Amino acid sequence: MTKYLLAMHSTSETLGIAVQEEGESTQHINTFNVGKKLSNNLFKCINTMLPSKNWKKLTRLAVAIGPGGFTGTRLTVVMARTLAQQLNCPLDGVSSFSLMAARLSPHRNGGDLEEAFWIVKSLPRRGIVGGKYKIVNKTNEVLELEIPHLLAPNIEVNPSIQADEDVEADVGKLLETCKKNHELKYQSNWGKVLPIYPTSPVGQI
Repeated sequence: MTKYLLAMHSTSETLGIAVQEEGESTQHINTFNVGKKLSNNLFKCINTMLPSKNWKKLTRLAVAIGPGGFTGTRLTVVMARTLAQQLNCPLDGVSSFSLMAARLSPHRNGGDLEEAFWIVKSLPRRGIVGGKYKIVNKTNEVLELEIPHLLAPNIEVNPSIQADEDVEADVGKLLETCKKNHELKYQSNWGKVLPIYPTSPVGQI
């Protein structure tokens, strides 16, 4: 019986869905400009990529947990958690900054490419959110040294790169992570996957 891996990314107004047959190398990726209407279109978009009759054949899922729009991120996280719970399968939650880290790393200004760096993003009326990353050159593996969180006012982190989402590329990276964890038989419980949405400077640096 054919089995599937599924990844979902909705931290912006573009929804990314990626599907891959277990044991195959080809990714099937599509993006949907759903804007503020994700709640009305999420099921339909997933069904376009993987018909609902095949959802019971999912063996692992992955979801981008933010930071990003609260409603959009929460909806896909809840959807992923529900599927993982009902199917009793692992769920990987990965920050959107971690997904873009390897892609953005070559564009940093100066510094050693093996040096840790920050990805930052301005949240309207809230401040700057940042996460700290390091790329392992031999494997291009991304290490998330600090998950994205609200930085203290007037604090600068360096070197830093502005967050820049490419949903198609990032949901593909998310599916790669899902596949790798599946092959390694890494256990990840759906109950521990929660959205990142910094609203207060708790644990500021």
